[in-house]
Amino acid sequence: MAKIKPFKAVIYNQEIIKDLSLVSCPPYDVISPSRQEYFHNISPFNFIHILFGKDIPGEDKYKRAGNYFKEWLKNKILIQEEKPSVYFYSQQYSQRGEKKTRLGFIALLGLEDKNTSVFGHEHTRLEPKEDRLKLIRQAKANLSPIFVIFSDQKRLIQRTYHQHVLDKQPLINITDEEKTVHKLWRLDHQPFLDHFQEGMRGTNIFIADGHHRYEVACAYRNQMKKRLHAARKDYDFNYILAYFTNIESRNLTILPIHRLVKLGSKFDLAGFNEKLKNCFDLEEVKDKIRFFFLLEKGGRTEHVLGMYKDKRYWLLRLKNIKILDSVVSDKPKEYISLDISILNYLVLKRVLGLDLEDKANITFSPNSDELIGEVDNNDSLIAFFLNPVKVEQLTNIALSGEKMPSKSTYFYPKVLSGLVINKHK
Repeated sequence: MAKIKPFKAVIYNQEIIKDLSLVSCPPYDVISPSRQEYFHNISPFNFIHILFGKDIPGEDKYKRAGNYFKEWLKNKILIQEEKPSVYFYSQQYSQRGEKKTRLGFIALLGLEDKNTSVFGHEHTRLEPKEDRLKLIRQAKANLSPIFVIFSDQKRLIQRTYHQHVLDKQPLINITDEEKTVHKLWRLDHQPFLDHFQEGMRGTNIFIADGHHRYEVACAYRNQMKKRLHAARKDYDFNYILAYFTNIESRNLTILPIHRLVKLGSKFDLAGFNEKLKNCFDLEEVKDKIRFFFLLEKGGRTEHVLGMYKDKRYWLLRLKNIKILDSVVSDKPKEYISLDISILNYLVLKRVLGLDLEDKANITFSPNSDELIGEVDNNDSLIAFFLNPVKVEQLTNIALSGEKMPSKSTYFYPKVLSGLVINKHK
């Protein structure tokens, strides 16, 4: 059973830090090297100095991050709240010209083991888990919330918003560089907190973003239990900081993550297309806008991928889903029917002969224009475009105990890091 509880957040001291937009940053795993440099330079107190420090020869960046955290607390750059609270979080953003507002809250989520009420859906990699484990050991804190979704059948989020938030001034109100407006309210009234915790009891929780951090938090908890011979349930390391939002909300936006692939020197486009015809019907589309329109439209009723090379666009329509049965025989139907599975096994692995974990030759981005520009500037690259994963596919796979391929979903907008921190006692 999922356990939710309030916490005494560490926040920026707004008497010293007047503009919080200069000190917040996105989650570490979506920050490119150029953006990492930008956030490091924008302020000496930007949260990235702790969350995602630079690699400097001769320095331990994790120890440096832990020292920053201690110093900022000592110097009152960061301060800890006096009362345990839940933090209501509103994000106003635009998607394809439509204005949306996603509502949710930030609280602590009890860490659980397998076969419980917290479900993940993506495979994780060892390298980022080792990175985050080193950081949590030094900081002794949950530095940024993971992103989880749940079925809010009791309308807890909407009722909280209308009864406790709507007419109140937010604790935090900032606009990020993507023009998303982030507002945060502190809710610390004990009767509300009791009602809130009871309302979340028995709820299935699905991890949207933060699979690596969740697994790291579980590993850290296990280490601390052995070290302290701890049986108590209320230790801070038994929880992780989490942002919760409604799985059924129309304002929950999932974007696809496209693939950019580096090709070998002997790549022959005509020959490649002929091989694709064994599994796909190929349709060349001259116009970019029409190409993406047809890709999205086709994705509603069939399995269709997009491809871009040599300033030309193609739609790849799968002839028959049963083609994958002999290729991915050990996976359930929900996994096989994912467009990313079709791309991975029939195109990248079978035709191009790539290792699906080859990070040197396969990169990822939700930005289709960015990938098109990359292909135009480099003859050795080709781009593949996907439709977004449906939330029903995500939950079905998670409940089946299966995992999607890495980088399958991109929930937008991201939850900012540096708004609230959960410091372990």
